[in-house]
Amino acid sequence: MDSDVELLHLVDLDLYPLANLAGPVGRTVVADARAQLATTGAAELPGFVNPGGVAVLVEDAERLAPRAHHSGGEGTAYLEFPDFSLPEDHPRLRFAPYAVGAVGYDVIPRDSPLRRLYESDALLGLIAAILDRGPLYRYADPFGALNLAVMAEDDQLQWHFDQTDFVVSLAIQSADRGGDFEVVPRIRSAADEHYPEVARVLADDRADVVTLAMTPGTLLIFEGRHSLHRVSPIGGPLLRHVGLLAYDTTPGTMGSDLLRHDRYGRTEPFAEPPTTWPPTTWPTATRAPVA
Repeated sequence: MDSDVELLHLVDLDLYPLANLAGPVGRTVVADARAQLATTGAAELPGFVNPGGVAVLVEDAERLAPRAHHSGGEGTAYLEFPDFSLPEDHPRLRFAPYAVGAVGYDVIPRDSPLRRLYESDALLGLIAAILDRGPLYRYADPFGALNLAVMAEDDQLQWHFDQTDFVVSLAIQSADRGGDFEVVPRIRSAADEHYPEVARVLADDRADVVTLAMTPGTLLIFEGRHSLHRVSPIGGPLLRHVGLLAYDTTPGTMGSDLLRHDRYGRTEPFAEPPTTWPPTTWPTATRAPVA
C-alpha cells in the first residue's frame, strides 16, 4: 500500500476517494459507474487523474513512445480469421484499415507512473467494485498486461468488437484532430448478432454512433464485446496516448504468440524493462525495426 500512497497524488481523491470506497462519495462513484455500464456498456470517470497528474503521465508517455511497435493492415469487425464461404457483402467479410503503435508491459520501466498506477491495489479495488464480477486479477501476460497505445497521423482503429468482456483505458493525450472513440452501444447480444444493423454502421450509417469524450485524465471501463466501436483517423503531429490496463476475473491470463508477434513485433519478453532505448541486447535474434 506504500506505493499506492506515493502515487495517488496523480488521482483527484476528492472526486474518487480510492481509500474509502465505502464512504458516501465512494459509494456514489461506484453506483453511478455501475448505472452507466448497465445502460450503455461504458462507465466514464472524467477527471480521474488530476491536471498535474496528466502532465506527469504525458511526460512519461512521450518518453515511452519511441518503444512502441507499429502494426497495421486491414481487419474485420470480428477480429478473427474470415470465413470466405459467407456472401461477399456479409459484415464478417467487411475489411477496413487499422494502424496503431503499442508499448508492451515488459518495456515499461518499473518507475513509470503509468505502470505504478496500473500496479496499484487501490485502483484495482475501484475497478473491481464498479464491475461487480468478483475478484479481479492483473494479466499475467508480460506484454499485454499494460500497454501504452501510441497513435500518430493517419493511424486509426477500424470498427470492431472486443474479444474480452471488458477493457480499462486511461486517456493521457489527445491528437490535434480525430482520434475520437466512437461507439454503437449494445448493437449485438449473445443471442443475436444483428448483422443488418452492423452492416449499416460499416456502410457509414452514423445514426446510432455515440462519441465518448476521451478527455485526458478520463478513466474508461468499457464492455466492448457487444458494442461496435472504433478510433477515428488521427490528424496532426501531436501523438494520441492512451493507457490500456488489462484485468480479468481469472488469474493467469496470457496472450498468444501470434498476437504478440503482430502487436509487439516479437514473442519473447525482456526479463527486465530496458533502461535505455534501443537496448543493447534483445530477447531474440530477430526484432522489429525501431522507428
